[in-house]
Amino acid sequence: MEAVNEQRKRIHPHKFTLWVALASIVMMFAGLTSAYVVKRDAAGWTTFSIPKAFWYSTATILLSSLTMQIALRSFKEREMLRYRNLLTITAILGILFMLLQWTGFRDLWHSGITFRGSGGGQFLYVIAGLHVVHVLGGVIALLATLARAFVSKVRSYNSVPVELMATYWHFVDLLWLYLLIFFILVK
Repeated sequence: MEAVNEQRKRIHPHKFTLWVALASIVMMFAGLTSAYVVKRDAAGWTTFSIPKAFWYSTATILLSSLTMQIALRSFKEREMLRYRNLLTITAILGILFMLLQWTGFRDLWHSGITFRGSGGGQFLYVIAGLHVVHVLGGVIALLATLARAFVSKVRSYNSVPVELMATYWHFVDLLWLYLLIFFILVK
């Protein structure tokens, strides 16, 4: 019994790897946002307003985090139909988030915030664009998890893969909230 308790105290190797990867992503975004703070005092710096589509995308990604968490709980309770449905909704919301981000970037571009010159808009394209790339990776992982939920004949109730997916998804959600707040407060 003591060996079982000792095993439960250890972090799963895949979870450890995910946390190391998330830490490196945090470092990258910390470096980029720090560079933004340093460069904003440069001559010719231009500011921008947050596009309305980014607010909609924020609501979308928050909702997707909720559906992901309920999906994880459904998996642990072995409610597979509910789990599949919620995972599907989460993936759709992730795709919708990316489409809304695209709309926001398009609106910025049409308002004159392009890659020319020096300013916050250029940083926004890079920083938010990198975030969208991470969301895209999450959507691909969601779709793979979803395929496994529908195709798998053998029912494995090992929750580690679903927990990993949920952790990553919540991470990109929190990262977006940080970035949005950052761009609102630091002009």
